[in-house]
Amino acid sequence: MLSGFKQFLMRGNVVDLAVAVVIGGAFGAVVAALVKDLVTPLIAAVVGQPDFSAIQFTLNGSRFLVGDFINAVVAFVLVAAAIYFFVVVPLNMIEERRRRGEAPADPTTKRCPECLSEVPIAARRCAFCTQPLTGSVTAGR
Repeated sequence: MLSGFKQFLMRGNVVDLAVAVVIGGAFGAVVAALVKDLVTPLIAAVVGQPDFSAIQFTLNGSRFLVGDFINAVVAFVLVAAAIYFFVVVPLNMIEERRRRGEAPADPTTKRCPECLSEVPIAARRCAFCTQPLTGSVTAGR
């Protein structure tokens, strides 16, 4: 039983996920510090509040910490932007370069000339309007 658990833990996906969670947590802490120590004072200078995280209001004895919420939103936006620009965009560019030399895949569908629906290449009759399909049907996507 323990050998199966050990085998599960040593799979590549589990180890990669564990590393990603640790790095993500550290990156989140860095972004939170960036927001608290640099972005918040800049926004506070514009708003006129000396400590942006101290923006709050009280309603019927309940405190609403608007500044903390805005800090969290700014941190989320910065993390999302960093992941998009430093991970997603480069990976998409690499994938695009890798596929540049490949020939486009053969179409798997064609358009019905009557209803313009997408039907399989091998179809002899449209499944939507039941119109017989001839060889002159244009290829789909």
